[in-house]
Amino acid sequence: MTEIVRKILSGALVAMGAPLPERIEVEVPKDESMGDLATPLAMSLAKALKRPPRKIAEEIVENIRDRGDFERIEVAGPGFINFTFRRESLYRSFSELLRREEAFFRKDIGKGRKILVEFVSANPTGPLHLGHGRGAALGAALSNLLAAAGFSVTKEYYINDAGRQVSLLGESVFARYQELFGISYPFPEDGYRGDYVLGIARRIKESEEEKNEGGKYKGLNFEFPQSNYFTSYACQQMLSVIKSDLEHFGVTFDVWQSEKELYDKNEVSGAIDYLRQKGFVYEDEGATWFKATLFGDEKDRVLIKSGGQHTYFASDIAYHKKKVDGSFDELIDIWGADHHGYIPRVRAALEALGYEKERLKVLLVQMVSLLRSGKPVQMSKRAGEFVTLREVIEEVGADTTKFVFLTRKADSHLEFDLEVAKAASAENPVYYVQYANARINSIFRNAAEKGFTGGAGINDANLLPLLSEPEETRLIKKILLYPAVFEAAVQAREPHRITYYLQELAGMFHPYYNRHRILTDERELSSARLSLCRGVASVLKDGLRLLGVAAPEKM
Repeated sequence: MTEIVRKILSGALVAMGAPLPERIEVEVPKDESMGDLATPLAMSLAKALKRPPRKIAEEIVENIRDRGDFERIEVAGPGFINFTFRRESLYRSFSELLRREEAFFRKDIGKGRKILVEFVSANPTGPLHLGHGRGAALGAALSNLLAAAGFSVTKEYYINDAGRQVSLLGESVFARYQELFGISYPFPEDGYRGDYVLGIARRIKESEEEKNEGGKYKGLNFEFPQSNYFTSYACQQMLSVIKSDLEHFGVTFDVWQSEKELYDKNEVSGAIDYLRQKGFVYEDEGATWFKATLFGDEKDRVLIKSGGQHTYFASDIAYHKKKVDGSFDELIDIWGADHHGYIPRVRAALEALGYEKERLKVLLVQMVSLLRSGKPVQMSKRAGEFVTLREVIEEVGADTTKFVFLTRKADSHLEFDLEVAKAASAENPVYYVQYANARINSIFRNAAEKGFTGGAGINDANLLPLLSEPEETRLIKKILLYPAVFEAAVQAREPHRITYYLQELAGMFHPYYNRHRILTDERELSSARLSLCRGVASVLKDGLRLLGVAAPEKM
């Protein structure tokens, strides 16, 4: 539908000799009386044409030659152009959708361009919590969306396995390890106190006892500062837990990039040397600084502290340099909202390295509040510090968890109510959508038993005009808008638009089903309604697949 409108608008602009915008914006009016689709095109051309938007809109309408698909084309308000489709056009497009399905939904927006999506990237210092889960759901769904739109997508997890935080984990494990032998050892002030730390210490003890071949084991004979054994072991253990939790969540990665590897391969020092050669690095008060203010940051940034330790920013420069050197056309980083202030310095570093800072797009993910029947959930007893992603998945399921995470825009605060997420009712957004698909498949099975050959395969375009009920027309229009929703979600890098659309579609189908019998005594009407159901199911399954959520045929 949107492509039909864009095509006739482009033709009108050519006839007027007006400039063609790169992309003509087409939207769905909130008020149905304003038509099926609308465009603010005239407003966007007002400055270039130096004329009132309404006058431009009227001239555009006058220059539209092919009106065969439309019942009405009207100018409204300050210069909107509203389009109302003829029923015959809707039936024709709907028949094409049923015939082509996925090919009808898709538009090759990416044309093979390479995108690297980096998400989750939690420090391997503890289990994943709810906030990490929201980032994981967003990153996976966005990757699916971009791949479906023709981009070449690589999913990457950046492992922060160097620096103070993992050292603190090692020290915490070492302190608990000493306790297992009754040795008093000071626990680090900012150490990790969750039960998982004691579990790692016990595994080290058991491992060393096995190596001791049954002899009396008294513990490893070295002080913590003299060995990184505990840090390395603990980090690997936690990374294994993180990978397991993500697999349980249905989220996988193409690349696991180690921060430590960047240091081992001298990529961090190489990036700093490169910036130094370009005159963007200087020494002051014993520290090494990056001239970030030259590139729009509010102050210069430390790369190497006076004590010789590298900052996280130093390795982040090397990491992003490696990403851009990988010939990616776009870098998408998904970070927690508390990292907002970090964006200018990373973009400054990219610009200093000689790259366009616009190649980096950062999506910020807001906090998640966990509720039970509207009341905040207490901290996890098992983790000691937070509610883990694994705990939530085990209680409500991976599909539900993922879908709920994707019901809101990423930078909006999200409340996750466990009881609502488990409810088999319209209150539960994923249940409502999945149940629509299951209900349609039940209709298809019933239709097959009553002799409708092919059941779900019914598609007789000649019968579609029998779908004359107002709810049927609205459903057809809603289904036909799916390709536009898909395109908008891709362009904005916002998977929640798919989630929201699926909820609206399910919200239209269930009342229709309750009010109208699909399989009636009139065979031709039944066939037409089966075709309508097939269109709904086709879109539901495609949208759920993009979100990484199952579309069960029975519930």
